[in-house]
Parts: sequence; structure tokens; C-alpha cells
Amino acid sequence: MTRLSVNVNKIATLRNARGGNMPDLVQAARDIEVFGAQGITIHPRPDERHIRYQDARDLKKTVTTELNIEGNPVPEFIDLVLEVCPDQVTLVPDAPDAITSNAGWDTRAHGQYLKGVIDLFKKEGIRTSIFVDPDPEMVRAARDTGTDRVELYTESYASAFGKDPEAAVAPFRRAAEAAAAVGIGLNAGHDLNLDNIRWFRQQVPHLLEVSIGHALICESLYLGLEKVIGLYLKHLQE
Repeated sequence: MTRLSVNVNKIATLRNARGGNMPDLVQAARDIEVFGAQGITIHPRPDERHIRYQDARDLKKTVTTELNIEGNPVPEFIDLVLEVCPDQVTLVPDAPDAITSNAGWDTRAHGQYLKGVIDLFKKEGIRTSIFVDPDPEMVRAARDTGTDRVELYTESYASAFGKDPEAAVAPFRRAAEAAAAVGIGLNAGHDLNLDNIRWFRQQVPHLLEVSIGHALICESLYLGLEKVIGLYLKHLQE
């Protein structure tokens, strides 16, 4: 079964829009776990425009499944991860002003840098994952960093899915096979939704985890959070 980690950034965005603590991010994470999700993902950025660094500390105390912290490994982010010690850290090469993640790492060009960061996290027992494009070469090069997993950046799949599902998923299948060949675990995320996730899950082998936030929260506005969590779990099991 592929595990579902829910990214709660959008809940934090809504909270920050009015100040105060409504909606309560920590309570929302608790509810998401009760509804069946197997993990909580957060992506704090330096300007704290949605997830704040304190949120990471608070969630560490309350998440009972798995806490995954995503982000660019700048010094402040590294310090936060080492302080909180989440179950997993996902390294994403996004610029400070990026609206959302828009590319994976070049694991050949940045391999030594990534290895140094990953060594720090692995000494603390934190599982590591590298955000990469669906390129078998990038996946194979990730092995030399010592990472436990890669997370495939799925925006290109989501964009092309409506026109040609088979062509859209083919690069991800090849990347998944490359990951299995070099002994790296496989995650995926970005723009996956209820329309495209079942096909992705059925066609991409060895998929351990998906991280979904924006689409899941948007769909929940119409369908309800508990129902949406259940629908994702159903699609991931079929």
C-alpha cells in the first residue's frame, strides 16, 4: 500500500490570513490522522508565509504517524530539522521567493553538497528524501548522496494526464524502475489529485508514499476533509 502524507501548508495559509489560531493547525493535523492519513507534511519557508518554524516544533509533539519536513537546506532549515528530528526530511531546491516547488535537484551537480547535508540528518536517525524530476539519471546519481529515498516531482504528469495518461506517466515509471535498481525508496508529490492519482499509483511501481496538500484541501472544501482522506486511501489501495 502507498502511504498518504497530507501537506497542511494551506491550512496554515488560511490561519495566517486572519491572524490568531483559526483554523488550528495542530488540531487539523490530529483530525487528518484520525481520518486515516499516515503522515503529515509541512514545508516551512524562510518568510514563514504559511508554515512557521514554531509549527514544526508544535507538530512534533502531537503527530502520531510520521512527520515529514520539506525545504531547501539553508542553515536555518538544517538547524530546525536537527532540533525537531522529524521522521523524514525532504530536500527541495526552491528559491526563498518561490510560490511553490518547481524543479527537482540536479543530483550530479549538487551531489557532494547533498551528501554533506544528508550525513547530518542520518546521524540523528532522520530518514532522508531528495526531490527530483522523473529522470533516471538524477535518480541513479542520488544513490551516491546516501539518501534513503527520492521524491518524484509530479507536476509534468499532472499537466499532461488529461491529454495522454500513458505518455504522462511513462517517465515516472522509468524513474521508479531506476530507483528500485539502485535500492532507493520512492515517494512522489506535487499536483496529484483525485482525478489523476489512481492511474499514477497503478502505473508507477514501488511507490511508498505520496505527499498531497493543495489539491486535497481544495477538494475538501467541496467534499469534506474526512471523505477526501478516505477517497485518497481507497485510490492508493486499489
